Amino acid sequence: MTDANRRTVRTVVQTIVGLAAALPILLPTLGIPETAAGYALALAVAAGITRAMASPTVQRFLPAWLRTAPDPGGRTE
Repeated sequence: MTDANRRTVRTVVQTIVGLAAALPILLPTLGIPETAAGYALALAVAAGITRAMASPTVQRFLPAWLRTAPDPGGRTE
């Protein structure tokens, strides 16, 4: 899998998890002002998952298709 495809898959997974967490707030509401909290929750969860998935510790537990490519410089942040 190329790096671009891997990044795309990771982004889709992170967004789906964020939206899944926000669905209880998003579905019952119809107006824009009421759904703002749902959108904020989805973004916060997606950002948290993105940050966690960047951790080397979490990388070891992810399936191969979700891991980032190894850093060519050998750095481990």
